[in-house]
Amino acid sequence: MSVMQFWADMEQDEYDPEEFVERLAFRSRSGSNPADLNDADRLLGSFEQAIKDLTAMYEKQQIKCRELEEKCREEERAHWARVANLIQRNKSAATTYKSLDEKINSVAGKVVYLGDQLESVNTPRARAVEALRLIKHFDEFLDGETSLSPVFMDKTRLYEAADIIQKLHLIGQELPEDRFSGARRAIEAKYNEVEKSLIEEFVKYQRSDDKVKMAELAKILSHFRGYSECVNAFIEQIQMSSLRGKDPFKDIVPLCKNSWETISKVFPSPSAVMAKFVLNIYHVKLKQHINVKLQDKNDTERYLKNLFLLYSQTNKLNSELSQYNLGSDQLFLTKLTKDIFSRYLDSYINLESSYLNERSRLVLTKYYDSEGHQRRNLTATSSTVQELKRDIHGLIAAKTNLNLAEVADYGGKTFLSDDVAIMLIQETREAFRRCQVLSKSTDLASNAVEIFNILVSYLLHNHVDYAIELGLTGIPLPETKSPPEFYFFDIVRQTNTIIFLVDKLFADSLLPLVVSTPKQALCLQTKKNEWEKIELKLDTGIDRILAAIAGWIKTVLATEQKKTDYNPQGGEAIAVASGACLKVVKWVSEVTRKLRDSLDGRNMEIILQDLGVRLHRTVYEHLQQFQFASAGAMTLICDMQEYRRCVGDWKLGTVTALFDTLHAMCNLLILPPENLRGAAMGDQLVNMDKTILDNWLQLRVDYKTARLANCL
Repeated sequence: MSVMQFWADMEQDEYDPEEFVERLAFRSRSGSNPADLNDADRLLGSFEQAIKDLTAMYEKQQIKCRELEEKCREEERAHWARVANLIQRNKSAATTYKSLDEKINSVAGKVVYLGDQLESVNTPRARAVEALRLIKHFDEFLDGETSLSPVFMDKTRLYEAADIIQKLHLIGQELPEDRFSGARRAIEAKYNEVEKSLIEEFVKYQRSDDKVKMAELAKILSHFRGYSECVNAFIEQIQMSSLRGKDPFKDIVPLCKNSWETISKVFPSPSAVMAKFVLNIYHVKLKQHINVKLQDKNDTERYLKNLFLLYSQTNKLNSELSQYNLGSDQLFLTKLTKDIFSRYLDSYINLESSYLNERSRLVLTKYYDSEGHQRRNLTATSSTVQELKRDIHGLIAAKTNLNLAEVADYGGKTFLSDDVAIMLIQETREAFRRCQVLSKSTDLASNAVEIFNILVSYLLHNHVDYAIELGLTGIPLPETKSPPEFYFFDIVRQTNTIIFLVDKLFADSLLPLVVSTPKQALCLQTKKNEWEKIELKLDTGIDRILAAIAGWIKTVLATEQKKTDYNPQGGEAIAVASGACLKVVKWVSEVTRKLRDSLDGRNMEIILQDLGVRLHRTVYEHLQQFQFASAGAMTLICDMQEYRRCVGDWKLGTVTALFDTLHAMCNLLILPPENLRGAAMGDQLVNMDKTILDNWLQLRVDYKTARLANCL
């Protein structure tokens, strides 16, 4: 095998010695017979020759490696020699740079000294030349006549004339009046003339939008007394061609943006000019616009909306203009706004309260007129009298079965309106928005409380509380002779809706205005008191209507239930529910539907549970008036099934358990004596007092004959 073949095998990416030996053996045996005995000798010879070749290759590679290492060491020595030479040259360059820097500093010092010397010589000379020039021009004014110097006659030399007359004017102010009065008057006249010409030139270049010339003239005029006149002329010229629309708020920001670009390039003190420009806009254009909009206070609603809108727009304008440098006073824009609106904001809360009172009164009056209802005077005293009369009538009805109470149900009208509530709440929400913007920070919380109290007075007291009081008078006594109506449930439903809306308004609009103030606790207490008062009256009404429902059930059972239903004479009774039971169940189902339409959630569960307890008590007391035969007890069992099916839809564990227990007690009326003890030990009756069960068993017609007294 050739040496080149060895190199090819060993320079592969993944060299494996074992694989190399296998490949060498395979090549040595190629073409030979595997059974030939000379094959081993040939393989040994191939391995020995390969070892020799590989040894020779290794020795050659060792020689090459030593040559390369020696060459690398020589190159490394040469490289370090070059690096040392470069370091030495760098040190030499640094020394030369330091020397050169010292020489430059020395020369610079000498140049500065020489410049100071030249300036000290030239400055007095320049001043002397300037003084001579001014003296010559002053000499022309000594006779009291206006100077005829070409400088003041040539309009093209206006800048030079301005410089001279400004300095002469300063000099004239220092001269005694008695000796130089004529000269001072002549200089003053020329000063005013040049100043006027400069302002006219400024306006001319402003009209042609030549900012370079305007800047030159503004710089010159900044040394004159009439510099403010130049600024006024600039502002007046801008306003002549702008702010002509009906709504200046749309034009002010773009106008200020464009004007600032000019002011910052033209005037030497742009912040002062911009402040004066904004001041002029606020005190002239903006103030005039606001006064026109707010001059009519006859329409209070429009006035308040305009005041809120204008003040909000002005605050937004302040925020947008605050990006400009308007001087050192950070409250500049706030003071301008306060100056414009102060007389309107001082009387704001009085107008707001007056408007809310009038608006709320109008909404309620309009609603009751549309219902054809004349409001009754339901004061606390009258309510107490009504309660006393109701109690007396109830006592009379219970003793004599005479119902003298007058029930006014107003044809099912609840005198509660979601639309009225929404209108009053919306008005109050808008009032809170205005209050937040228009009130002073010190008055914000008290103003918000005043607005909330107005809502409480009209919506809760004059509308909700009034409707509940009317609803209470429309609930019949428990001894009613006709099915009671359920209008009070509608009042409960509408009251819950209104309270939800008021509570949302309280959280969203009022609390943010009074948070972290003493008024917060007052508002929370007021809300708690009002909620509790309404809840107490609703609970009273619900208790009365449930009592009326139970009373009507008692009346139906008393009039419809026959003694023969449970103790049939002369034959077997059919195992079906009695007519009285079916009538009661049907009516209770109607009550349930009405309750579910009017209430939801936990409130409905509580009222249904109360109704279920009252129904159970009424049925239980009713059954204790009868005697039960075996056949009649089957009818009773069917009645119990109907009652259980009726209350089972409520899915209330307490009510279901009551009727399950009563059903188990009814089973005692049909079981043979020997099974009574086992039934009494059942799950439903095991915890019941044995005296109650014994009294119940006495309702069986065979109680004495079957000797059931000791069965339990």
